[in-house]
Amino acid sequence: MGVRTVRISQEAHSRLGRLKDETGRSMTDLLDDSVARLEEALVIERMNEGYAALRADESAWAEERAERESWDATLADHLD
Repeated sequence: MGVRTVRISQEAHSRLGRLKDETGRSMTDLLDDSVARLEEALVIERMNEGYAALRADESAWAEERAERESWDATLADHLD
């Protein structure tokens, strides 16, 4: 794994230091996890925005609901 230098504010560095002391994890691991969590949050935010736009379009939302209902029938296939 390559390592790069990133400039952060003194406040962020202090907070990372406190988290490092509290968790026993390295600052690099904490930053890696923070980036991953931010990416996940953005995916969820974009997904929610997409669903909001879909729900705002009555015709598209009705089509989505109809498709979901058709897939619900697959749960009654009596397979273990």
